[in-house]
Amino acid sequence: MKAGNAARAGRHAAAVRGLWPLLLLTGLLSYIYYPTREHSKYPQPLARASIVSRCRALTLEPAPPENFFNRTASDRFVPGTRPHLIQNAKLWTGRANGTEIFSGDVLIDKGLIKGVGHFGSALLEAYGSELVVLDAKNAWVTPGIVDIHSHLGDASLPELQGATDDNSPHGTIQPWLRSLDGLNTHDDSYALSIAGGLTTALVLPGSGNAIGGQAFAIKLRRTKERSATSMVLEAPYQINSSFPDPTHPPRWRHMKHACGENPRWYGDTRMDTIYAFREAYNTASQIKHKQDDYCSKALADDWETLDEFPESLQWEALVDVVRGRVKVNVHCYEAVDFDGIVRLSNEFKFPVAAFHHAMEAYLVPDLIKKTYGRTPAIALFAAQARYKREAYRGSEFAPRILAEQGFTVLMKSDHPVMNSRHLVYEAQQAYFYGLSENLAIASITSNSAEVMGMSHRIGYIKEGWDADLVIWDSHPLALGATPIQVFIDGIPQLEDPHVVEKPDSFQQAPSVPNFDKEALQAVEYDGLPPLEPIAATRDLVVFINVQSVLTLGSSGVQEVFSATDDNARGTVVAEAGRVICAGICRIQHIVNPKVIDLQGGAISPGLVSFGSPLGLEHIAQEPSTVDGPVFDQLSPAGVPEVLGGASAIIRAADGLLFQTRDALLAYRAGVTSGIVAPTSTGVFAGLAVSFSLGAAHKLERGAVVQEITALHVSVSMSLEPSVSTQIALLRRQLLRPLDGVSKAWFEKVTNGEMPLVVEAHSADIIASLILLKKEVETVKGRKIKMTITGAAEAHLLAQELGEADVGVILNPARSFPLQWEDRRILPGPPLTAHTPISTLMAHNVTVGVGVQEIWDARNTRFDIVWASLSAGGNMSKAEVLALGSSNLVKLLTGGSQLQHEQNDMVATMGGDLLHFGSKVVAILSPSRGLVDVL
Repeated sequence: MKAGNAARAGRHAAAVRGLWPLLLLTGLLSYIYYPTREHSKYPQPLARASIVSRCRALTLEPAPPENFFNRTASDRFVPGTRPHLIQNAKLWTGRANGTEIFSGDVLIDKGLIKGVGHFGSALLEAYGSELVVLDAKNAWVTPGIVDIHSHLGDASLPELQGATDDNSPHGTIQPWLRSLDGLNTHDDSYALSIAGGLTTALVLPGSGNAIGGQAFAIKLRRTKERSATSMVLEAPYQINSSFPDPTHPPRWRHMKHACGENPRWYGDTRMDTIYAFREAYNTASQIKHKQDDYCSKALADDWETLDEFPESLQWEALVDVVRGRVKVNVHCYEAVDFDGIVRLSNEFKFPVAAFHHAMEAYLVPDLIKKTYGRTPAIALFAAQARYKREAYRGSEFAPRILAEQGFTVLMKSDHPVMNSRHLVYEAQQAYFYGLSENLAIASITSNSAEVMGMSHRIGYIKEGWDADLVIWDSHPLALGATPIQVFIDGIPQLEDPHVVEKPDSFQQAPSVPNFDKEALQAVEYDGLPPLEPIAATRDLVVFINVQSVLTLGSSGVQEVFSATDDNARGTVVAEAGRVICAGICRIQHIVNPKVIDLQGGAISPGLVSFGSPLGLEHIAQEPSTVDGPVFDQLSPAGVPEVLGGASAIIRAADGLLFQTRDALLAYRAGVTSGIVAPTSTGVFAGLAVSFSLGAAHKLERGAVVQEITALHVSVSMSLEPSVSTQIALLRRQLLRPLDGVSKAWFEKVTNGEMPLVVEAHSADIIASLILLKKEVETVKGRKIKMTITGAAEAHLLAQELGEADVGVILNPARSFPLQWEDRRILPGPPLTAHTPISTLMAHNVTVGVGVQEIWDARNTRFDIVWASLSAGGNMSKAEVLALGSSNLVKLLTGGSQLQHEQNDMVATMGGDLLHFGSKVVAILSPSRGLVDVL
């Protein structure tokens, strides 16, 4: 052997001798912790201790650690965050079932609320210059808003194929999936939702699977780490291991279930779904029983037959459900589905935290109370309903009715189904329809935190709780309430917020109408109360105690009477639906008149609904109840020659559907007419129609207000083929229309006789349309009328739109970056000083407000008020009403309907149509020759 090799061998032998003690210890530990059958048939002492500890942990209920309330800093505290003192605030604390309200201060430091009450100068001196002092000036302060049902991040915006991860197509039952694994940290919604006061959201998997997976609560603020995990609030210990740390009580976990129609997306009927649930729960229960048997022997020190602890990574989360350590949130609508889940919960002995959507819950409260364990909470929309069969019996009175039945009621967004920036609006609507003030605010704060299992740290203004707070510019239940500042973990989220001054009246809880009768009827008629109006039986109807009268004429909305004070209220006399006297009217000669006391109410122009398929749909997701889409001229199949081929044109009037429930509900909310174009998935929709929402059928007098109003088209990046091809087709039809049916209608557009209404969102597309308008006008030698609808990015071209005399209908009324071509929105206060409406109006653009879905038509009165408040509140009453009436008529018909004697009017009790506390009681319709009493 060479000398070098011998030396190396000697060093190797010495190294082995030096490692011998370590190798011996490693072998011993391996023997103790990982015994083989050759070593032993059962665990050794150290392994036994670990198993016993784990078994004991299985019986622990989720709770914060014992020393949690002794913490001096939040686990989410960001070093360098300055302490803040909010002084002179009106505090809604969440205590006493949401009834505790008092004036005081809030001190926040190290991510926590350090004190609530009043603080003297000694505190200020102790903190020194580090303390930021905010004078709230008696503004309302609430806990941060908590959304119990969101898809933030998982269904991120703008919608792109590569950023949607809320449903899995790979199985009916998938409790092993985690919403956290799809959480996109670049979702445009985070900052927008924070601007609405949202601080915490429970991000649920979608509802396409019976068990879609595990949900996670997140704080919305951007973290330094910029990861999805760093956003999670109290991540379950299982997030990085297969079982919890036995030295701590477990944290609540969350899981999404769904029943009814949605699992059908993957081919499952209700029977399939419930069996799949039972099979899954049976599997989880068997594992639980094996674990319990195992632990029973281990805790009795009986190790003779024990080997490895029985577990399954795939099923461990569902096993925890059966152990009652998971907040189960169930997407469920109808009585049949509640019944199936209630039976399932009792069969396998697991509680349900909340039923979500739950459209029929108010009809079957006793059934839901039979759920195993504690009665579930009910998470609802305020007014969204009837969009599919299982939502058809949904009621705006459900929150109130359920609360009266002792249920915990939660309002949620289902973001992006509803924009979670405006979750407070859901609470406002629930309050409007009868949910009490304290419970309405609690439904998006403290009660949501309770149901989420996070009430030990969020949802309340209490010492030791997380410093998640919202300072509001008005009472949080006042329409249009907007944050002045939002704190998450003690960190202010709004940089240089823009604040709109609100009237003093907005600092109090708004008055609301009485809907006692309607709430009772909702239950009495099994969710389908009669909505048809009752025509007045007398030719003359007299309205007394009228505060003001506004009419609609060729020049727009005009005020014809206004009482100087309560003692000078006027009278209005209507004959066959036409006002024949307003102000001081002599009614002594009228024999036995129908008299309606408006109690300080008003007569206002009827509102107009546009933008949704209202009048062409009963139930949006039921093909047999809708008119359906027209043929796409640019699709490979094209339009059948029997219809005229490429020159075909469709009239919406031919497909009108009257007395849909959404139309009748809108009618009862002061929306008297609708303008609707044929439903299209391509460029050309066709010819729109104006119709009465109160008419029973098309042949009734006044049912069709104007059979053809305008030619409607769309230009969008979401359509095929390219935008440039779509514009080319539009240019061809405007400059050299194809011979056939449609030619005459395009000529009417180019002759300036009827508007061309174009749905377009992108500023780039709108710019091309402005240039196209100029090109056509140059060639034809005359002006054409063009209206842009949708118009998310129209504010970027406000000056150009004004100069080109192009009108705009914003739809939705509150901008939302749903698609890529919507992303450059102008969000308005508190993020920007201006809104799309204020910007467009400043450049003399005629602006209207539309809605996207038929259920939302009833909220038009709220939309126009909210729009005016966000725009600075400087608009006159006539200008506000015009957003939802005369402006729409001008933009969609060219103004041909603005004949004073033919327009519907709305009578409201307790205030005018723009007042949150008013209630529509009658419709005056001269075109139909009657007064409808509601």
